[in-house]
Amino acid sequence: MISKYSVTVAGRETVAAGVVALTLATADGSELPRWRPGAHIDVTLPTGPTRQYSLCGDPADRSSWRIAVLLEQPSRGGSAWIHDHATVGTPLTVSAPRNLFELEPAKSYVFVAGGVGITPLLPMITDAERTGTPWALWYGGRSRSSMAFADDLVPFGDRVHLMAGERIPLSEALGTPGDGVAVYCCGPESMISAVEAACDAWQPGTLHVERFVSDGAPVTGSTGFDVHCAQSGVDVRVEEGTSVLDALLAAGVEADYSCTQGFCGTCETPVLEGVPDHRDEYLDHSGTPDTMMICVSRSRCPKLVLDI
Repeated sequence: MISKYSVTVAGRETVAAGVVALTLATADGSELPRWRPGAHIDVTLPTGPTRQYSLCGDPADRSSWRIAVLLEQPSRGGSAWIHDHATVGTPLTVSAPRNLFELEPAKSYVFVAGGVGITPLLPMITDAERTGTPWALWYGGRSRSSMAFADDLVPFGDRVHLMAGERIPLSEALGTPGDGVAVYCCGPESMISAVEAACDAWQPGTLHVERFVSDGAPVTGSTGFDVHCAQSGVDVRVEEGTSVLDALLAAGVEADYSCTQGFCGTCETPVLEGVPDHRDEYLDHSGTPDTMMICVSRSRCPKLVLDI
């Protein structure tokens, strides 16, 4: 079970067109858990939805956490609520930090960001500065006004390349494969795919990416199946074209979720019986995971028993 914390919005700042940064702190001033660059938290809104945001402050500061939220068009309800209602003093529930994009030691770093994908890379830059590790950032956006934290990056001089309204020249940004170089990339799928192609011949493990939108398999399936919820005792039929998550929620079974696309890990649920059809991008499918992402994965057998 992921630990939860009650926080309040201690600060709010518009950091780009359509992007607000929130500073989150505990009401009593107690310290928040430690985290490493690349970590994210789940933010549960008073209206119910849970959304995932990268921590973009200083990992050494345990008095508060900082996130930046882009107003999605169209919004699924999370970003619009934050932009409209999350003001100083607003209470929120957040999860402990989790990290699927952790910064690993390297001789040098190349950071590639697109749009709000800059957020998980900011703490990495802070860490690289603290350790004296050479780094360069290539940051693209539709316009300078839409690029969050662009002004904060100017003091780093020629290590930062702001590509407002331009494509990032990947051949220049990435150069040739170098020993000990680590590439960290976050942004839109088109940019990530281009970086992956450019790094295809590099040594495995050189490139690290984080996606905000999944390119995984759809949740639809050719047949329906049954799910028994061991904790709640509820039996649910999951029809073709319906996710396990949606079927459970419709039946009144409470479940944590965020991305609904199989990459964040929030809806990970233990499987007690049956064989899941894994369609997520979170689990290591090389073995036989005994959990499943109920937002996208389905079943290879007529019935699953889940620990929920």
